[in-house]
Amino acid sequence: MNERMPSYGGQAVIEGVLMRGKHVVAMANRAPNNEIVVTHEELTGLYSSPLTKVPFLRGLVGLWDALGLGVRYLTLSANIQTGDDEKIEGPALFFTVIFSLALGIGIFFLLPALISGLLLKFFEIRTWAANLIEGVLRLILLIVYLWGIGKMPEIQRVFMYHGAEHKTINAFEGGAELTPEKVSTFSLQHPRCGTSFILTLVVLSIILFSLFGPLPLHWRLLSRLLMIPVLAGIAYEYIKLMAKHIDKPFVKLLFKPNLALQNMSTREPSKEMLEVAIQAFNTMYALESEFDTK
Repeated sequence: MNERMPSYGGQAVIEGVLMRGKHVVAMANRAPNNEIVVTHEELTGLYSSPLTKVPFLRGLVGLWDALGLGVRYLTLSANIQTGDDEKIEGPALFFTVIFSLALGIGIFFLLPALISGLLLKFFEIRTWAANLIEGVLRLILLIVYLWGIGKMPEIQRVFMYHGAEHKTINAFEGGAELTPEKVSTFSLQHPRCGTSFILTLVVLSIILFSLFGPLPLHWRLLSRLLMIPVLAGIAYEYIKLMAKHIDKPFVKLLFKPNLALQNMSTREPSKEMLEVAIQAFNTMYALESEFDTK
């Protein structure tokens, strides 16, 4: 594994899987005609910046991986299903990504801060209690969100592809042949999962924000925005450390909630879904190999 970042990661998209290496990202999708469509691109910008070498700052790459890059490819995967007439691209794609990011930050960070800030303003409660309520609300929102969208048939299929992504990476890391039959025997859980990253970020926000003193409401909201990169940096290093020592009993026990939450965002994939995940991984891996030989 590369010490700067996990070498291989992934994400489920609509009827497909995204796989990311150090240099390239590849996505495979099952098109409406049942063919597997593969797209890929070189990772530049933030991925090739010095941030990937700096502990804690490299968590910004992990945050972008979980949100920005993921939302963009989620939209691109939807385009494959809808066809040319309903494609989202150009400025529409850009604003879709920005809107999705803003909505996520608004719901999971600003809304709990707003509610707890109003409780602090209009009721006789201590600052630490309001901060604790904020963190618990944030955690509840995350769990309810995963539970709620997991009831939708379309999202259940995304969760099945999420399971296919985990099984494929687990199989590769276990040295197994990447065939649907072999890959299907591996675990649905993976320590470097984005779900684990987000849960860690939320739990850390409970700890960190509980230390904050009383703030006017507008500063309370602004502080939550400004602290997201800090939380992302700490969460990234925690996930990286835990994944490195996941076989140790104490680490396994400490990391259990992260793995348990993945049960809400993964489902057992079909053979056809595993084929898609394997195709995405093989494409990414072949392109990564080309970079390594340069």
